[in-house]
Amino acid sequence: MTTRPRYRAPAECPVCGGELVTTRLGCHSCGTELAGDFGRCGFCDLDEAETELLRVFLASRGNLREVEKHLGVSYPTARGRFTQLLGKLGLAGEAEPTPALTRDQVLAEVASGALAPREAAGLLAKLD
Repeated sequence: MTTRPRYRAPAECPVCGGELVTTRLGCHSCGTELAGDFGRCGFCDLDEAETELLRVFLASRGNLREVEKHLGVSYPTARGRFTQLLGKLGLAGEAEPTPALTRDQVLAEVASGALAPREAAGLLAKLD
């Protein structure tokens, strides 16, 4: 059996932006095909960065400090990204209090490259 490249299936229609559904599955080994309307799993909708975050989290057995080191970000940033990931998967539950950063800490995070300017702007807006 030859190895074929795996491509990520798009989730949105490139024409109208509607949700795409899987309607056909096939077996490379015997050629069997199934047709129908197959649902997507929540993990299929994760982008590459979210998939990598989840992979690192699982490989580190749930240690956010390890995730922090692997991503090269601060602990609050790693925790925030993980909280967003949980929300996307519908697993957020009740919101946990996020440790507040000071204005100087946010700016230091941006200066070190550990925090994206867009994330920093959101954090700074909450501080005002």
